[in-house]
Amino acid sequence: MGADQTEPEVPEDAVGRRVSCGEERATVRYVGPVPPTTGLWLGVEWDNPERGKHNGSHEGVSYFTCRHPKGGSFVRPAKASFGVDYLTAVRQLYEIDTEEVLSEEISISSKKLKWGGIKERSFESLQSVLLNRCEVNGPGADGDIRKTTPNVEWLDLSGTLLSCWEDVAAITQQLVRLEGLRLSSNSLSFPADPLAHRQAFCSLKVLVLNNSKLTWPQILECAHMWPQVENLCVAENDITELQRPEGVLQSLKSLNLSSNPLVQDSVLSLSALPRLENLILSNTGLSAVRFEDAAPGSQTAMFPALKDLNLKYNNITEWCVVDELAKLSSLVQLSCHGNRLVSSDGNPKTANQMLIAKLGQLVHLDGCAIHHEDRRGAELDYIKMFGEEWLKAGGRSLTSPQFTSQHPRYQTLIDKYGAPEEGELKKLEPFALKNQLLKITFVFPDDADQKPIEKKLPASMVVQKVKGLLYRLLKVPAADLKLTYTSPKMVGTEFEIDSDLKTLQFYSIEDGDQVLVRWS
Repeated sequence: MGADQTEPEVPEDAVGRRVSCGEERATVRYVGPVPPTTGLWLGVEWDNPERGKHNGSHEGVSYFTCRHPKGGSFVRPAKASFGVDYLTAVRQLYEIDTEEVLSEEISISSKKLKWGGIKERSFESLQSVLLNRCEVNGPGADGDIRKTTPNVEWLDLSGTLLSCWEDVAAITQQLVRLEGLRLSSNSLSFPADPLAHRQAFCSLKVLVLNNSKLTWPQILECAHMWPQVENLCVAENDITELQRPEGVLQSLKSLNLSSNPLVQDSVLSLSALPRLENLILSNTGLSAVRFEDAAPGSQTAMFPALKDLNLKYNNITEWCVVDELAKLSSLVQLSCHGNRLVSSDGNPKTANQMLIAKLGQLVHLDGCAIHHEDRRGAELDYIKMFGEEWLKAGGRSLTSPQFTSQHPRYQTLIDKYGAPEEGELKKLEPFALKNQLLKITFVFPDDADQKPIEKKLPASMVVQKVKGLLYRLLKVPAADLKLTYTSPKMVGTEFEIDSDLKTLQFYSIEDGDQVLVRWS
């Protein structure tokens, strides 16, 4: 730590404020001297703990504490920016020197809208203000926002220097038309009285709070501020166990909890939300769901309005989970790609047919419409597929409870199409897809000299044989190889390939995926 001749003025309330140092963001935890050096220092806790050097201590003296043991640093005030108020940021970003009218289309929470152009130094026509990654630190002079940008309906304040909900509320209460707000990647301290800020968010319908280190109890506490919110996105937070929303979020139609490490049994705590139509639980570690209020083949009273459910990239391997989903009375759209639901023949198409046959109300599966002929074909195949088991279980005369619990829709399908004939019963051949080839690109992230290798491999190929192929190409022993894969449908997520005896199909690897190859 060296001395710095420049010592700009530090705000009186600096502790707890957000600052930027170059591209990095941090929270001020200490202001004062750090002997034996001279002058003023800011003790900061970095958002990115890898940027730090210590836990707030210097030469045995503790000046502040951090969540991460090496998440802190001391910086000179001249190196830190405390940011600018909302209107200064708007002027810096939007003010133009010509009378040219601009037009830009933006997308917030899948809603598309256009804002009309702005003329020189006039912001009244702005309907959308996008200040993401700008250094906004607060509202500025009272009333100025209401006068200058009165028609804003959509506001993006992601990754700013706002430090508390009170400052957010001081901005939004002046935007009486505000319907959509992005606040992702901020670190906001919580208000002492959330109810005091209801008026500031009274028109808000869409709220995005991704990547903000929030827990579910904190979200429920803040939800008193958002009486009309219909679409809430809280992906990539610290949400684990879900509690029932009592007296809050009752207007909610869409909830995105993706990429949170959920305690799966607690998902049912959301089931009483009366208007919830769309629930996104992708990449949350979910492996089971049970609606114990309803017997197999009947409907649950839980999630009464739920139409669209996203369960992509979870750990669902058991078909009984699909039978539980069939109990949802309003479900018409399901996304479940990236789970390990495998039919006995290992064919992904057969697994899709089973999904369609088991979920009688489904209209879309993984983004594709289910046409009448698709459903008919899937249901007839399902009858033939399990016809032999059905006959062994007693057939029409006395079907065993065990068969009924595994195939709750089977009797409904028999009533619809008639019983299968002996000659129609399908004998499923393991690995019937021997000839289906997947185009896979092998990449080598730890070896800059090794170019990607593209291969066409059978979907039924076991990982052990894939490693054998790589050994011949790389001359690296198969035992030293560690494989993962990525899919263009889930950018940024790596999936482990942890068993040499499973097939590529088992891991839901598809045409066009990349396999990442590393070795020790």
